[in-house]
Parts: sequence; structure tokens; C-alpha cells
Amino acid sequence: MIKNIIMYLAVVNILAFICFGVDKQKAKTHQWRISEKTLLGIAVCGGSLGAICGMRFFRHKTQHAKFALGLPAILIVQAILIVLLYSLS
Repeated sequence: MIKNIIMYLAVVNILAFICFGVDKQKAKTHQWRISEKTLLGIAVCGGSLGAICGMRFFRHKTQHAKFALGLPAILIVQAILIVLLYSLS
């Protein structure tokens, strides 16, 4: 069970990182973009660390409070949930 959770988190965080990179490239070339709702949704689904890393690495969405404050807040909530779930088991 734990192995599956770790694999899921690895995949969703890599996906989040890649999505930020793809969206940055699309923004540079004025092409179709990945919606903010999708980027935040991936973070909520467990990809918050990958999203934060992608945001910093690609310097993308760093001036938007929704991302600069929202992604760390999502990560903190997820970390608290993990600690609570772990302590209950």
C-alpha cells in the first residue's frame, strides 16, 4: 500500500513539474495554455511539491498570489494530513 502511494506521489509530482514547464513554453510562444485550474488541481491531487519546484525552476506564475501563496499552503495542508494519517495507523 505504501509503495503504491509513493509511486502515485512521484508520478503526480513529476506531472506537475512538467506541466509548469510546458505552460511556460506555451506562454512564451503565445500558444494554447494549461489552465490555472488544472495546474492547481494537480497540486491538490498530491503534486504540490512538484508544482512549487516547477514554478521556481521555470520562473512561472511566481508573481501570482494564487500560486506563490496557494501552492505552499496546499503543501502544508497535505503534510499535516500525512502526519495525522500516519499517527492514526
